[in-house]
Amino acid sequence: MPTGMWWFVGAACGQLLLAAALLRTRSKDGDAPRPDDVPPPQALALLRGGRRAAVTVALVALHQRGAVAAGRKHTIRANGGPGRTRDPVQLGVHGALHRAFALRDLTVRPEARRAVDALGRELRGAGLLRPPARLWAGRALLGCVPLTVVVGAYATGASGTGLAGALAAGALPVLLAAALLLRLPPATRAARRLLTGLRERYPLPEHRREVTDGRLVQLYVALYGDPALALFLPHFSRDGGLLDRPGEVDRNRPPQERGPVPDDRRG
Repeated sequence: MPTGMWWFVGAACGQLLLAAALLRTRSKDGDAPRPDDVPPPQALALLRGGRRAAVTVALVALHQRGAVAAGRKHTIRANGGPGRTRDPVQLGVHGALHRAFALRDLTVRPEARRAVDALGRELRGAGLLRPPARLWAGRALLGCVPLTVVVGAYATGASGTGLAGALAAGALPVLLAAALLLRLPPATRAARRLLTGLRERYPLPEHRREVTDGRLVQLYVALYGDPALALFLPHFSRDGGLLDRPGEVDRNRPPQERGPVPDDRRG
């Protein structure tokens, strides 16, 4: 292997270390909330599934108060005022419903986007989300890692056994580590531990009749997404286009509810 190739492998290692430093959060384990201190459902949803999940939970809360309903062609429409709530995300989502919108369009409406972004800043301050600038900078550096290795092989004329030796000795481990870091989610390790602890404390029920508290329904949707939507709000979720996988409605609905189903708002 050409000696100069090691300089490029070293440069790739340096990029990898800098990217890892950027992607690492500064929060200490003790700063993260405990499962006993349950954050709002929209916050949990944002940690689990991003903007779409947070808006979905806000829509569930609004639907429980009769403030939104399913529109035509898998859209959501306003159905009166937002009700008695001070939750910024719920107010932002309701304020965005000047007309019926599909969920994917509603998530990028200015009113909803600003409200979710403000919630994201709070979670970043608590060490539960990685700062987006650091996240993108780290991923950009990771993208440069394979490019550095390829340029090094071309510039030094490495080929055959020399190239194979470089890949085996240094480049391949660097590329594997870069690939793992590239898949790092926006939620921090503390956030993932929080979600895991809450799922252990609140396992998804088998039947919707086991839960009569609307707040708990929001919590289950925040923690589990589609399976909880299909269980507790099958009609609203299907008709409003909230499900990533619409087939989940029929697979998750309890047998006794395959006929006429009570109003979703009853939780």
